[in-house]
Formats: sequence, structure tokens, C-alpha cells
Amino acid sequence: MKAILKNKSVYLIAALFIAANLFFLWRGEILLNAVPIALLLVYVALYHFEQLFLFVVMFTPLSVNIEEFVSSDVGLFLPTEPILFGMLLIIILNQMKGNQFDARIIRHPISIIFILQLLWIGVTCITSELPMVSAKFLMTKLWFIVPIFFYGVIFFRKEKNIKWFIWLYIGSLTVVVLYTLTNHAINGFDEESGHWVMFPFFKDHTSYGAILALVYPVLFGLLFGKKNSAPMRLFIIGLIVLFGFAIIMSYTRAAWITLFGALLVYLVIRFRVKFQYLAILSLGILVYVAVNWTSIMHSAEKNNAEHATENMNERLESMTNVTTDASNLERLNRWGCAIRLWQERPIVGWGPGTYAMVYAPFQLASGKTIISTNSGNRGNAHSEYLGPLSEQGIPGMLLMIVLVGYICYTAVTLYLRMPEGEMRTIMLTLFLGLVTYFAHGILNNYLDTDKATIPVWGFTAIIVMLDLKYPKVKKKAIEDKEDVVE
Repeated sequence: MKAILKNKSVYLIAALFIAANLFFLWRGEILLNAVPIALLLVYVALYHFEQLFLFVVMFTPLSVNIEEFVSSDVGLFLPTEPILFGMLLIIILNQMKGNQFDARIIRHPISIIFILQLLWIGVTCITSELPMVSAKFLMTKLWFIVPIFFYGVIFFRKEKNIKWFIWLYIGSLTVVVLYTLTNHAINGFDEESGHWVMFPFFKDHTSYGAILALVYPVLFGLLFGKKNSAPMRLFIIGLIVLFGFAIIMSYTRAAWITLFGALLVYLVIRFRVKFQYLAILSLGILVYVAVNWTSIMHSAEKNNAEHATENMNERLESMTNVTTDASNLERLNRWGCAIRLWQERPIVGWGPGTYAMVYAPFQLASGKTIISTNSGNRGNAHSEYLGPLSEQGIPGMLLMIVLVGYICYTAVTLYLRMPEGEMRTIMLTLFLGLVTYFAHGILNNYLDTDKATIPVWGFTAIIVMLDLKYPKVKKKAIEDKEDVVE
């Protein structure tokens, strides 16, 4: 670096650039202003890759989609996605020079499922109805999964990096929360304005609520960290109150329900409820629903509660309104389209990322609502599971279900064998955050955005790293240890 600064030609180039930039600024063109920023990012990427990773995390809650500001069909979140693409290229180039991934990382079941997912997406890109759209979808998946998950497992080997990741994301999200609540207060905290006051950082209240629910359990993990000072505990309690209020004012029904679900999961893990009891309870619920299905449907048909209300009880009751609630009915319409798309192409689907462009003709006249569109340009399948089913066929959905299932299995078994301590508590709350998102994924899907993908796969990378750090004790090793004791 010092040798470069001693080179006189560097100063000449800098002077010429400043002169050119001033000329273009005089003409009203600002494009050259991006060059120093781009050069700085390249330098950081080459020499300070870990700091660039944290930079992306910090700016994720604050990123904006250029599709909202320019007349373009290409959605791109700035500044995160271009940087992630650059990180992907650097990781690939470094991998070509020499293997940088521990074999245990690649052999981990969750890593294998990710690889199978990416391979299947590649296959279905070839058979896609819209190959260019699917190719872009594959690239997006690559620049999310490779830097955040695969490199993330390496990055999180330093436990201090786990806290940096969590605090930078929550810190930036706090800025968004304060911005949103301020806008909401200006508009009297009414339900209608609650749908858009988080713009431009979040498209709507549902994605905003989902991310708040995702990180909310983690705040409790940070609170109960044994190394926290009294002022730090008070600060975290303040964040818990702030985020709790923000979740209520997001008017997102799914966020409220999934947090309650995460609480139930915590109680099951905390009190080590045996699997057979859970299986019996689940079977009992299924039998009850099957026996009383007719009366349940009659009750649902009589439910006229609307979600567009400030009353929390009425809003929760509206979740079972399948008669007049347009939001619920449109979700059913999208799910029906996803299933009909799958029936048409059951193995390979219509192509990754194509649902929004192809679902319109598959709508039934009886299923349309006042918010339906014949052009099919208003979003996706509203499900992290039915979306892959329609776009990647039955293998796509099964891979997603297996991925979620194995993440849950890994986290629970890891918690049971990790030693008592701060990291064990944080890992559990990271998992509970994932529980809220995976449950939320039944009703909505946001893994095509950086807001959800970076924390979801980042939390997953932390769980995998800890799973490798605290491996399972083999049965034979236990028996040998017992023999030694005897």
C-alpha cells in the first residue's frame, strides 16, 4: 500500500478523476461519484473480507429495492445484493486456488441438502418456462447461500463474530423500527397506515412483522447472557419492550401466532417433553379435526371478522375467516394456483422464480377476490413450501421440507448436548427465531429478499458451526468410557 502511495502516477490519475468528476457534476451527472465507493468495496473485499461480511449484515435491514423507485422489472436490493455477488465471485476464485472449506462443513447434512437444492434449481432452470427469470433466481440463491451459509460457517468459528452478526443486524433493524413507529405515530397509529409506514425499508407490514418475530426471541438470548452488565441488561430490556410494541403495531397476525408457537417449542425443549407424548398429542389433534371437520368448516364460514381492524382479538379471529376476508381468500387463491401449476408439471415445475409470471391463467373464477389480478403481477405463492412445489416440482418442495426439518432436528439435539452457558442460550433463541420464520413460511415467503435470507441462513450457519464444534458422542465411545471407569 505504501509503495502505491509513493507512485506519482497515482496522484496524477486521482487529479484527472477529480477534474472529470467535477465536469460531469457541472453537467448534472453523478455516476462517477460511485467509482470511489466501488473501489473502496473492492479493496475491503480483497483484504478485509470478514469486515465486508459484517458490512452486508449491518445494511441488510436498511437496504432498499430499486424496483420501487425505477421503472424496471428487475428487483435488486441495494447495497447488499451487488456486494453479495462480488463476495460470491471472490469465494469461487479463492476456491479455485485451493479448498477453503473444511470437509466436515461440506459433509454436514444441512450443507448436503443446500447443495442438492442448488443442483435441482439448476436442472429446473433448463426446463423452465422462462429460462432467463430462472437463471436470475439461481444466481440470487447462490449469492445468498454461498457467502451467508457456507462462508458463514467458517466466519462464525470465532464466537465473537456471532455476537457481531446478531448485534449489527438488530442495531440496524432498531433504526428501521424507530423510523416506522415515528411514521406510524404521525399517522395516529391507525391500522391502515400500518400497512405502509415501514416503506422503503420493507415493502409491507407482513414482511416487517415476520422479521421482527424472527429476531424477537434472540433478544431474550442476549438478555440472559451471563456476561452482561446491569446497564446492558436495561438496554436489552428496552429493546425487548420496543420490539414487542413494534410487533403489536405491525398488525401482522402471523407474527403474533408464530411467536406463540415458538414459546410452545421452548417449553417442550426446556422441560424435555418426550417425543412419544408429542406424537400422541399430534395424533389426537388430527383425529379431533378429522371427526369434527364439518362443524369446523361451518364455524369458519360463519366467521365474519376482518383483519382490517385495530382490535387484536378480532384480527386474530379473522385468520379463520374464509368467507369475507379478502386477504385470506386471496391466499387460498394463490395456494390453489400453486397446486394446479404442480399438477400440470409435477416433476420439474414451471421454473424457479416464475410463479408470479405464470399463475394468472390457473386462477378459478370462483376463487378470485377483489384483490386478484388477471395479469398475475401481484406477488408469489405466499408459501415457502408451495412456491417450490409449483416452480420446482415435488423434489423442490421435499428438499425445502427436509431442509427445515433437519435444521430443527440439528438445533434440538445440539441444545441437549451443549454445555451450560451463554452460547447455548443464544443458540436456542436463534433456533426459536427460525421456528417463527419456518412457521410463517406456511403463509408467506420472503426468502427471495435479503431481509429474511441473511438472518435465516446466518442463524442456520451458526447452528451448523456449533454442531460441528460440539459433535455427538458415539455410543461406542460412551461404552469404552464406562469400561475405563469400572
